[in-house]
Amino acid sequence: MSIALRRLPALFLLLCTLLLALPAAHAQQMVAAARDGVMLRAAASQRAEARWSVDKGYPLQVVSRKGAWLRVRDFEGDRAWVLSSRTNRQAHMVSKVQALNVRATPSARARVVARAGYGDVLRTVERRGDWVKVRTKGGTVGWVSRRLVWGW
Repeated sequence: MSIALRRLPALFLLLCTLLLALPAAHAQQMVAAARDGVMLRAAASQRAEARWSVDKGYPLQVVSRKGAWLRVRDFEGDRAWVLSSRTNRQAHMVSKVQALNVRATPSARARVVARAGYGDVLRTVERRGDWVKVRTKGGTVGWVSRRLVWGW
């Protein structure tokens, strides 16, 4: 058997892997709720069942698109549909932990300047390695560990 024929299964496997990776690359797009009370629905329709609503800044990961609708996933893994016009590209994070310390500098030993709870939305200001500079709903600016938040 020729060398080209022996490599065919490996090339086929590589091609399949690349094709499967394409949707994953698209799924990394993030959006945020553009205002309070953005409704997430069971299907891509205004008449579809309302599953839940989110407030301004709530980050969502885009899974797929259908016309003017986005299929999104939240930080808990729940999926729903949202009108793309109800979202924007302002970067936000959401706390994944019950008690999130917002610190004065990007260090675990830095002074705590604010606290956030599970599901609280934080505006992303800057990213630096394993740390994210955020603005709380109350306006306090500080740093949080990237592993304790979800979003972009």
